[in-house]
Amino acid sequence: MGEQPIEPGERFADAAEWEAAHARGPHIWHTLGYRRLAWEPGSSTIAWTATPEYCFPTADGPVVQGGLVTALLDAAMGGACWTVLNRDQVFLTADLRVEFLRTARPGPLRATGTVVRRTRRAVFCSAELWDAGDQLLAASRCTQIVLPNEGPFGRYAPPDGSGAPPEDARG
Repeated sequence: MGEQPIEPGERFADAAEWEAAHARGPHIWHTLGYRRLAWEPGSSTIAWTATPEYCFPTADGPVVQGGLVTALLDAAMGGACWTVLNRDQVFLTADLRVEFLRTARPGPLRATGTVVRRTRRAVFCSAELWDAGDQLLAASRCTQIVLPNEGPFGRYAPPDGSGAPPEDARG
């Protein structure tokens, strides 16, 4: 019994539109300088050049802070998740786990996020982070909850100000 292939959502065709909509104003991609390298149904690869300003010092040289490693992995998995959603859907990360396998140093880093499984209400993703020498530095998994693109979590509508989760996400 084989796995079902990952089917692209309507948002997969919107990559250029998404990038154009976020080309202005504050956005983590602009702040940190992320670059999209690949975009396929169920997969997203992004790059970031880590500089010493994002590191802490050690006797062996600067090490990229773990939260920034996590942010890059999260962005790669978020991009992969985005490729399987339709335009009336958005997502929020419900669970995120990271394994730091080696220290990340300043320089080019590459993260590839992949959809492992998609259900009606959740998208399970994984990601790996590599350095310029193709050394695996970190691995991650997450659970993304699929929500309607309206109300407080809609991406392109103004927030409703409540800050509460949607009714169907409350326990």
